[in-house]
Amino acid sequence: MATAQISLPLPVLPEGWSAPNDFKAIGTLSTPNQRNLEPVGPHFLAHARRKRHKRTFSEDERIQAQENVKKVEDEDAGDISEAEDPLMLGRDAKDWKGQDHYAVLGLSKHRYRATDSQIKRAHRKKVLRHHPDKRAATGSSEDDSFFKCIQKAFEVLTDPTKRRQFDSVDENANVDPPSKKAASKSASAFYKLWGPVFESEARFSKTQPAPKLGTDKSSREDVEEFYNFWFNFESWRSFEYQDEDVPDDTENRDQKRHVERKNNNARKKKKTEDTARLRQLVDDCLAGDERIKKFKKEARAGKDKKKLEREAEEKRVLEEAKKAKEEKEKLLKEKEDAEKMEKAEGKKAKEAAKNAAKKNKRILKGSVKDANYLLPVGEEAGAKRVDEVLGDVEAVMGKIDNEELAALAGKLGGLKVAEEVGKAWKEEVERLVGEGKLKSGEMKILGS
Repeated sequence: MATAQISLPLPVLPEGWSAPNDFKAIGTLSTPNQRNLEPVGPHFLAHARRKRHKRTFSEDERIQAQENVKKVEDEDAGDISEAEDPLMLGRDAKDWKGQDHYAVLGLSKHRYRATDSQIKRAHRKKVLRHHPDKRAATGSSEDDSFFKCIQKAFEVLTDPTKRRQFDSVDENANVDPPSKKAASKSASAFYKLWGPVFESEARFSKTQPAPKLGTDKSSREDVEEFYNFWFNFESWRSFEYQDEDVPDDTENRDQKRHVERKNNNARKKKKTEDTARLRQLVDDCLAGDERIKKFKKEARAGKDKKKLEREAEEKRVLEEAKKAKEEKEKLLKEKEDAEKMEKAEGKKAKEAAKNAAKKNKRILKGSVKDANYLLPVGEEAGAKRVDEVLGDVEAVMGKIDNEELAALAGKLGGLKVAEEVGKAWKEEVERLVGEGKLKSGEMKILGS
């Protein structure tokens, strides 16, 4: 390759410049002395190390650099240390979208949970190990392709937007749901296997923190809150990371719009599929959750209990109503029977009183008949006499009640002599006249 030489003159000194002539020394240099300098501190240690191992300055610096790298790697050999996959080391840097950025930096077990500090420490460790200058110094023939992968991984994971896009499609962070057989092996297996599944899915939730699956001791409220949350899950998950690259050629705008529409449609489709996938996952978990079965059983038992209590109450009310009705009917029947009995007894008493009255009337009529209608013995009573006496008897009987009739009959029952009978009738007539029941002179025979 030809080289061109260009000669440029020095700038012209300004007029009046007289530095050489006007220079004046204000002192003199002292006489030089030769002294032996000895290294101290870290310099002495480095000097002693070189003397002991017979190293040159460059050899010692190279070995010290290697030891420092090993020391850094040993310090970071804890939570950000993992073996490197030989296939990953041979990746093509151009295919950076297909690489696992967390695996490249040795953060496979942390992934979306990795902190910024862990990412920076992992990047530093990988750079110290795979830097091209380091490889060249150790005589390695590897190219810098994997180092570019490291740099790209660091670029993606330290940019919040790019990292969120990558986390959105990081399938390696997902936890596969357990089979129905595995989840039903024991009471604790269900929660042990399904819990990590929802913890993994919860990273996409807009609402944080997401409720936990819990255990078989969880309350009904906690379980309902968990399933309500996941059935109404709001995800921030997007799929921009898997977009087809949009061409930067400004002259082909139609192609650019076509690719953008294609990417938007692909995102919507993936979003719909992911929503359906999550819903099916929640349905499968719900179907195998023994707590739901227990709560339903308790609800049915409570419902049956309330039903039985309601039926028992209705039965009790009906029985009480029936009993009250029967008691009422019994009382009514007893009352009717009593009334019937009373009526019968009244009728019987009335009949007896009527019969007694008839008997007493016969006695009263018989008394005058036996007394020869109040005529002396041997004198025959004519029809007129009989009618007048019996008429007076009927008149008296019509003015007295049954008790008075009975009393009068009792008085006349044992009398046979006309004078005695007549006297008894006369006293009765006088009594009735005195009481105003009869008028004086109304009687034709008995009152005279």
